[in-house]
Amino acid sequence: MLVLLWLLYISFGIVSRSIFPLVTPILADLELSYSQMGLILGSWQLTYIFAALVAGTILDRWGVRKSIFAGAVVIGLSASLRYFCGGFMSMLLAVALFGLGGPMISIGGPKTISLWFAGRSRGTAMGIYTTGNWMGGLMALALTNSLVMPLVGNNWRLAFVVYGVATFSIALQWLLLAGGDRPAEQSESSRIIDVFDSLIKISNVRILLVMGLLSFAIGHGFSSWLPKILEDSGMSASRAGWAAAISIAAGIPSILIIPTIIPPRFRGRIIAILAVLTTINLVLVMKISGTALYLGLATLGLISAPFMALLLLILMDSPGVETRHLGSAGGMFFCVAEIGGFTGPFIMGLLVDATGTFMTGALFLAGLCMTMAVLTFFLYTGYTAPE
Repeated sequence: MLVLLWLLYISFGIVSRSIFPLVTPILADLELSYSQMGLILGSWQLTYIFAALVAGTILDRWGVRKSIFAGAVVIGLSASLRYFCGGFMSMLLAVALFGLGGPMISIGGPKTISLWFAGRSRGTAMGIYTTGNWMGGLMALALTNSLVMPLVGNNWRLAFVVYGVATFSIALQWLLLAGGDRPAEQSESSRIIDVFDSLIKISNVRILLVMGLLSFAIGHGFSSWLPKILEDSGMSASRAGWAAAISIAAGIPSILIIPTIIPPRFRGRIIAILAVLTTINLVLVMKISGTALYLGLATLGLISAPFMALLLLILMDSPGVETRHLGSAGGMFFCVAEIGGFTGPFIMGLLVDATGTFMTGALFLAGLCMTMAVLTFFLYTGYTAPE
């Protein structure tokens, strides 16, 4: 089950990030402004916001097998339909479609892990699962311009079709091989509004929702534009893709190790430390070049990668959050978090149009990092997760 979830999250990462290294040809071909491109980059997060709450409820009531398969099919359609886009609106709609299927993967994964794993093994499983998204992003950034584009005659439309077909293939594997839904997975027929009302009353849940929003604004805001930032500094499209992939590659071991070895009571402190270090590195990578830039990108990935896994683990283990309602809790988390996922890239695009530089956006994201560090002091992590 964990391997299948990992493959699904790889497809999620590939499709969600495949547009980043193709920003330059899409801007030219569709004659878009930076603000329009920023809106496209954040459009799937916008639809995700509304789909996440429904997705969590569907996962709780219908089970993970059918729900996750449906989500993967929608993701594949989002990638494939970009082939037909001829302007701003059609590209906006095709990318936004991803947000309707994405919640089934990113919420369904933690939901499945909470059912199949407990104690320290839950942290290990969450770390392994989370690397799937990063592996997919690494493949999209590193291979799109260096391998996939040359194979399809440098046609960005066909590159998206390749990723769509790959996603359909992984979805079929999940449908055929995934284990049956566990009886414990089914939620009692509580009213949706009652479940959300009970969850939002929990202090930890409210704080985690805000921290998720800030984390996604930082991550999506910077990574969405990173290949373009590097291209503007003088790198070729292929080299910029590989350079951007350094950050993701460095983050993978961090995701695997930190959620596993950090005791539950120290998770908040670790997030605070990592947030402060991320603040510093966001500004540094905008100012340095050469070998120092590569080291800065690697460090940035290393320290920022574990944010989501740590926040979700705190959510899973928070007193008052029951396993049977984790789909709904995850839906709430990603619903609010993706508000940041949408506004991050969009605000970055607006700031570039307004100031002519990406540095202003980097400073804005650095401020969000410091805010997240402060919020960790209000989290309760004094529990001990069951073994």
